[in-house]
Amino acid sequence: MFRIRRVYDDSIPIDRDAVSQVQAILRSQFASLPESEIRKLPQTLRNPLKFRFRSILFVADDSRARVKGFALLLHAPDLNFCFLDFISVDPGLRGGGIGGALYERVRDESRVLKAVGLFFESLPDESGLCRDRTLLKQNHARLRFYERYGARPIINTAYETPLKPGDDCPPHLVYDPLDSGEPLSADTLKKIVRAVLERKYGDKTPPGYIERVVDSVRDDPVRIREPRYHVKEPRAPRACRPSLDRAIGLVVNDRHEIHHVHERGYVEAPVRIGSILGGLEGLDFFVRREPRHFPETLIKKVHARDFVEYLKRVCSKVEEGRSIYPYVFPIRNAARRPKDLPVRAGYYCIDTFTPLNRNAYVAAKRSVDCALTAAEMLLQGYRISYALVRPPGHHAESRAFGGFCYFNSTAIAADYLSAQGRVAVIDIDYHHGNGSQEIFYDRSDVLTVSIHGSPDFAYPYFSGFRDERGSGSGLGYNVNYPLPEHFGGEEYRRVLSKALRRIQRFRPKFLVVALGLDTAKADPTGTWSLKEKDFEENGRMIGAMKIPTLIVHEGGYRARSLGSNARHFFLGLWESACFPEKR
Repeated sequence: MFRIRRVYDDSIPIDRDAVSQVQAILRSQFASLPESEIRKLPQTLRNPLKFRFRSILFVADDSRARVKGFALLLHAPDLNFCFLDFISVDPGLRGGGIGGALYERVRDESRVLKAVGLFFESLPDESGLCRDRTLLKQNHARLRFYERYGARPIINTAYETPLKPGDDCPPHLVYDPLDSGEPLSADTLKKIVRAVLERKYGDKTPPGYIERVVDSVRDDPVRIREPRYHVKEPRAPRACRPSLDRAIGLVVNDRHEIHHVHERGYVEAPVRIGSILGGLEGLDFFVRREPRHFPETLIKKVHARDFVEYLKRVCSKVEEGRSIYPYVFPIRNAARRPKDLPVRAGYYCIDTFTPLNRNAYVAAKRSVDCALTAAEMLLQGYRISYALVRPPGHHAESRAFGGFCYFNSTAIAADYLSAQGRVAVIDIDYHHGNGSQEIFYDRSDVLTVSIHGSPDFAYPYFSGFRDERGSGSGLGYNVNYPLPEHFGGEEYRRVLSKALRRIQRFRPKFLVVALGLDTAKADPTGTWSLKEKDFEENGRMIGAMKIPTLIVHEGGYRARSLGSNARHFFLGLWESACFPEKR
């Protein structure tokens, strides 16, 4: 078994290891390739403009991240063409469909980029150009493979002229029209040939070589060799094997229903998850994964140990079917905590409507597991993952629960990802994420940004003001955008644009989105008026950041519109993040 995924750079361990494995394959299978070319692969991925091509690397790997094959595609946006620089499969695995899957992924990417065609070099299958009979046989098989897709050598040019007189096996320039049926003009091909020769071989070609090859292009339209191996029509394009960079990992809290508070008016109910899943139904880019267990130590990295132990203990002691609501709020003094567990709830809580019951700890811990599982998917090659959880978490501070939140799943996942580099957290819930702010307030490696209803009128009332900018080393790394009571989608997007520009300046390796759908029109806990199209545009703007992104669900309580709003948000996010060149 194998999967196809895009490696954007070498910034996280799994991608760093994949690039290293690709370099090892280049050394073993392309002996004539200079070591300097192999070593610069990470740079070409990180700094595409420096090399006048944008490098796009696809790997076929297994569940243990062992690379079985790869394809390196070069995109020239200035001339709008793609060049397949390398495609290689482990010799022991040929015939397993890896080469075909990689080539189909390359063709699919080229079509998305709206390239005039896919070009590449292939050694000749003609005895007059290749004297090595063993190599000639391999060349036959290679060109036979490409011809199945309609890719054939360009003829009647001097492209096959050896760099040095007497050299054997000069390559054909092969053209794949990507099923367009459009003829290729001589003028277009001249520009493409010049770009390929100058950008790839400029320092190796003898004087006048490039001009001679370019001037040899005279046929207009360009002539392509007649089919030699497949007299029938080329194979029809088929759906590309699912690629991790075009999927959204989905992790759902499978134990959320145990936390069902039946009190009248309690809006944080299980129906929320069902509504969202119903809205996402039929979107085939979601890949569902079961949550896995993570150690409690990851929670205690973010939340105070005594707070975690208290929640676990008190929840285990609450009678089945009952709930404890905080009603006494002592001044927080570690030496003077109330002894009675129900009374002590107020010591650790910020409001009177977030209950403790038998299942609160278990459900909250499972939400954390879901968020961490989704975060781990980013480290395994996914570009987007979504933790659909309840109870939510962004109001939970390091030593306090409230706002229906017990453990801050968003902050715990952000802290987990921060071990690999900078993380930006953007909270787009209607209510300020006071917990995430408090947890990261003095840290400069995690930027927290929140767009929310002003605390002058919106919960939690005591935080989320514009002048709360962080402290100590975290000064300037907390940004709040408190907004008026009545606000529409177009106005919201202007603020979101500012927030995203601030995140871009921070240059994070990961983006964590605390997603609240309570900004929607008629939500019982909000006052704004965002509609389906607004959520789609918001998703599109976030996806355009092109940063590995974890979505952790927070609020949203109008069951009738939750599913539709979620669907539109993820459609916009997916299209913009996975097909950015379509815009």
